[in-house]
Amino acid sequence: MAKEKVVLAYSGGLDTSIIMTWLKENYDYDVIAVCCNAGQNEDFDAIEKKAMATGAAKAYTLDIREEFITDYIWPTLKAGAVYEGQYMLGTSMARPLMAKKLVEIAEKEGAYYIAHGCTGKGNDQVRFETTIKALNPAIKIIAPWRFWDFHSREELIEYAKSHNIPINQTEEKIYSRDENIWHISHEGGELENPWNEHLDTIHVLSVPPEKAPDEDTYVEIDFEKGIPVALDGEKTDPVSLLTKLNDLGSRNGIGTIDIIENRLVGMKSRGVYETPGGTILFAAHAGLEQLILDRDTTQYKNIVAQKFSQLVYDGLWFTPLREAISAFVDVTQEQVTGTVRMKLYKGSATVAARKSPYSLYNEEFATFSKDDVYNQSDAEGFINLFSLPLKIRAIQKQTIEGGAKSHETLERKILKGGEFIR
Repeated sequence: MAKEKVVLAYSGGLDTSIIMTWLKENYDYDVIAVCCNAGQNEDFDAIEKKAMATGAAKAYTLDIREEFITDYIWPTLKAGAVYEGQYMLGTSMARPLMAKKLVEIAEKEGAYYIAHGCTGKGNDQVRFETTIKALNPAIKIIAPWRFWDFHSREELIEYAKSHNIPINQTEEKIYSRDENIWHISHEGGELENPWNEHLDTIHVLSVPPEKAPDEDTYVEIDFEKGIPVALDGEKTDPVSLLTKLNDLGSRNGIGTIDIIENRLVGMKSRGVYETPGGTILFAAHAGLEQLILDRDTTQYKNIVAQKFSQLVYDGLWFTPLREAISAFVDVTQEQVTGTVRMKLYKGSATVAARKSPYSLYNEEFATFSKDDVYNQSDAEGFINLFSLPLKIRAIQKQTIEGGAKSHETLERKILKGGEFIR
């Protein structure tokens, strides 16, 4: 009789390396390892070999980089969604896609179980499992961190040593990291005490701003309907574009944040995130929108962006609301086409110049010099109408405080024009 199969979300890191062996010890299942290449700096051939060497019945390595960018990063960029004002959702965006791939492999292999290495304290367990339930509710979840006998990563390291499982972590350098083509996150270790300043040695993608070059760097980014399509006038594919921006941002110390965030599960956590290319893109996209979107659309889109960021952070990508918000965002991006010149210098990414054929900015109207298109005297009538509710409120206040005679005098003065100083 054939064994049951379990698909394991496998990275070759500490947790999933242990889980591979632990599943073989505790379940009579064939383990199918699935590693998603979302742009992390790893030797995927070595990861696949390690999976097979440590007990996998089969191992998949899936290159999801372009799909990650076009179907998850670009919609989030167009929405302008940043969680709690700082976090650019690097891990949050990737998990639904990874979970989708796990479901696809499970269906292909006839597996009814998916296992992951997310802890019971974190957000990722929610992101993986809500996606799996949304795409195939018949699949059962195995989440060892929620019921096995280990209680810390130190204990996992000891288990790895006793079972000869090769790992990179040590008790001295015990950060939990997640990397993809958008960012890398760092948690754990000395970061757990918020009074500890994070060390420069934590950096993987970017140099600290103090060590960035003393001269500025310029890059021009072309957008079409809110999507970046070219750098310095040269069209390129999404992976190459983001890779080049990551390199420029990294060399100039851009995109590192140290944040105390509110996790979905109710606790606060501290993370250091490096998002070099993404930080440049968000600033450029926002700068271009300033030229093109009207005030009401901009303000409402800002409200929508906050909700979008929460949905993504909470793992609710495959929901009607997220899809509806994305549809709204796509309408706002119909004319977000143009070029932005970004200045990169010692940790800052600022808009130096921008242009668009759809720009609502009109120099003839905005100028402080002499113009022939704006009649400044029109402002008087506009202000009278705009401030009318305030005038009526003042009448009401005077009526209550001063009686009818006062009311009659004030009403006559205000509503019959009053006096204006010119």
